[in-house]
Amino acid sequence: MKNALKLKTFGVVAFLGTGLLLSGCKSAPELTQANALALIQAKYDQTPAVGVNIAVNDLGMRQGAEAKYWTRTTVYPNKIWADFTLTADGKKAIKLSSGGDVIQWRPETADDKQYALIVTTAVANHLKARDLEAVQDDAGGKGVSFTESVDLTGVPDALQNMAHNPGNKLSTKRQAEFVLDGGAWKLNSIQ
Repeated sequence: MKNALKLKTFGVVAFLGTGLLLSGCKSAPELTQANALALIQAKYDQTPAVGVNIAVNDLGMRQGAEAKYWTRTTVYPNKIWADFTLTADGKKAIKLSSGGDVIQWRPETADDKQYALIVTTAVANHLKARDLEAVQDDAGGKGVSFTESVDLTGVPDALQNMAHNPGNKLSTKRQAEFVLDGGAWKLNSIQ
């Protein structure tokens, strides 16, 4: 009888102790898609703004000439190569990786439609996060897939048209990882 009473008392104390222990533990706050998007975009907004790299192919060269961003200044004897000098409008709209103001157009053949060079918009913008998928539990935290896209706000229409030509990549699929830090979710990495 004494053992049964001790066993009941021990059971009640254990039950109450477990209840107190569990009630003292705080559960992690929910990480919603909206919260995840806000954390990712805050990271992008803290990163210095950059220009958008645009691959300019044969079509882009014609579009740039029509927009008066450059004029042909030299044609080489092979009739394939040419130099194009940036106009005043071109210097306001783009930067060349060479740092100069002359585009050296050097395709392999007259029919080479794959040749392209990279120009960078003079307008600098931050990347944008969009199209978040459902937040998933990961080992040690949470993760979410999303689309990272360039922002063409303020970029002249002619350059926006060139940016949408084949060969340009304006968005990338990324994965963001979040960890719990001091009771709040924190962006840990973007891959």
